Amino acid sequence: MICALGSAVCFGTASVLQAMAARAAVPGSGSGVDAALLLRALRQWRYVAGLGLDGVGFVLQVVALRSLPIYAVGAALAASLAVTAVVAARLLRVRLSGAEWGAVGAVCAGLAMLGLASGAEGERAGSDALRFAMLGVAAGVLLLGVVAGRLPGRARALVLGLGSGFGFGVVEVSVRLIDDVSPGALVTNPAAYALLLGGGAAFLLLTSALQRGSVTVATAGMVVGETVGPALIGVAYLGDRTRPGLEWLAVLGFAVAVAGALALARFGEAPGDSVGGVGDRLPG
Repeated sequence: MICALGSAVCFGTASVLQAMAARAAVPGSGSGVDAALLLRALRQWRYVAGLGLDGVGFVLQVVALRSLPIYAVGAALAASLAVTAVVAARLLRVRLSGAEWGAVGAVCAGLAMLGLASGAEGERAGSDALRFAMLGVAAGVLLLGVVAGRLPGRARALVLGLGSGFGFGVVEVSVRLIDDVSPGALVTNPAAYALLLGGGAAFLLLTSALQRGSVTVATAGMVVGETVGPALIGVAYLGDRTRPGLEWLAVLGFAVAVAGALALARFGEAPGDSVGGVGDRLPG
């Protein structure tokens, strides 16, 4: 759980830096996914620093997924929005309302309940069918980005957010489906390709969402996409369970943590013209 929370701290801090860099990059095409945007964002030092934090966060996430059920790690990752809110309040002088501080407290309370209720990770290895399914979902994330380019603004933001969440969810599940990390085993494991494709597609869609506005909606979609589906897969196919008699506490903690994160979705907002978001108060 310490690794999962450390991962959330890294991701939450990185999101502020990446949002600033993405909106500072010169816009490209009007499509839902702009691959060149990622290259332009990489010219911004804030984006590179954010990627460094993402790398550390990913390593901590992998360690956590090797010890905890997916539902616990997913809720902890959703808590990165609470970290973003606190970082914005402390370092960027963004004012949080009483309700938003309450949402931060709800996230912390939900994670505490999950920590008490979570058992060890499931012992099931996962089937080959599930590995290929994850690869198919990862490819579908890219298709969602193409579809998003034909939708109006708010709907496009929601599709981009959900798509990025699905991609990050693929990463969570794929980590559990990789038992042997030797080069020979990785080459023949579809989950390894799903992890790479899902993670790359998620970053691409998220960067496009950060640059194009309506990111509050996209962030909420991302939280739902990266928590609910992977949690259900972990329970149904990988044997994730709670401590005996504490199923209700795990469900309550998961719901409270995710609800608190959704209440803080505006802190995924990139710098720009959005009213009431962090964006209108970020420097640069």
